[in-house]
Amino acid sequence: MRQIFPKAEEEESNIDLTPMLDVVFIMLIFFIVTATFVKESGIEVNRPEADTATKQERANILIAIDRNGEIWINRRRVEVDALRANIERLHAENPQGTVVIQADQEAQTKRLVAVMDAARAAGVYEISIAAESQ
Repeated sequence: MRQIFPKAEEEESNIDLTPMLDVVFIMLIFFIVTATFVKESGIEVNRPEADTATKQERANILIAIDRNGEIWINRRRVEVDALRANIERLHAENPQGTVVIQADQEAQTKRLVAVMDAARAAGVYEISIAAESQ
């Protein structure tokens, strides 16, 4: 009979990790669902200053125009001819989103107008131009 008791003690000393793993997975799901993902255009531009600049909450399509007139979306350079197709694709992923153009203060207005025309041709009419608040 003495041999039965040590085996019973060994079985009772095991720790059940299942509830702890359940809690960890629930926390992981919670953090993934509540996380916000930052979208970037791909380059840093010197935006002009404006007194009436406000933060755009629903912007999901960020387009940057650097001082040389190059257009960037999602960290890659895009030609003007392919701009409309890229905006249409991004707008299809999130139809409620808007376009924010981050134009360098030394960029030509011609490029800015071309980007705005491509966005409107792609079906996006809510277009904002990024500026630094004073």
